[in-house]
Amino acid sequence: MAACAVLACTALTACGGAETSGPPPPSSSPTASRSASGEPAAERLVLRWRKTGGLAGIGGPGSVPEFSLYSSGRAIVAAERPDSRPPDRELTQYRLKPQALQRLLDGARAAGFDRSHTVGSDQIADAVVTVVTMGDAKTRIIEPGWPGSRESLFLKQLAPEGWPADDQSAPPEPYTPQRTAVLAGEITGDGTARPWPLGPLGDGVPAAGAICTLAPSAKVPETRPGTAWRSGGTTYSVRLRPLLPAEDSCGDLD
Repeated sequence: MAACAVLACTALTACGGAETSGPPPPSSSPTASRSASGEPAAERLVLRWRKTGGLAGIGGPGSVPEFSLYSSGRAIVAAERPDSRPPDRELTQYRLKPQALQRLLDGARAAGFDRSHTVGSDQIADAVVTVVTMGDAKTRIIEPGWPGSRESLFLKQLAPEGWPADDQSAPPEPYTPQRTAVLAGEITGDGTARPWPLGPLGDGVPAAGAICTLAPSAKVPETRPGTAWRSGGTTYSVRLRPLLPAEDSCGDLD
């Protein structure tokens, strides 16, 4: 079984912010239309958290969020593979029953995540920030924080290893994306560059701080930091970003 992400978020007492409405309750109708992949056609993101900042600059443009929850009850968790060099992430898919999903969304609203606000001080240089989005609302939790705050207590409920089996409609399994975003940036140098085997990288669109093209995941070659690729007479470095549920284009990346 793929490894699960472990949350270790702390927070200070929340500051006030503009009120925004959270996402509507998910539909539990068994007759909801489904896409060709078997997922609900209207599946949408309802809750997400990711870590950003710090000295290492984690969670930059085009990175995979640590936790994403969808209206279908599906959750995608990204966790680093043990002993991977450089750090590599694996994606695990969980499926919650409608009642369990609703409890999490109700808990998120009770913790204040349905309104935009900041927890902690903006004056801390190179701080790690946990960013939580719920509908149009965005909460920034700036570390170090106060472990007893309602925000940090709720985030612990998003750790899948703590979810009872009775709350899940299926066992966890690896998440395999059908498509991958290829994020390319032009580089210079006299080193050896490998020929890019897919469509021209320069034909992409600006997204996530790079030139973005989409390709079937099964056809995308493995790449590592420091690997140079040659495409259309130009040399590029390449990052790969698997598309998550409800992401259909380069414009959906954040």
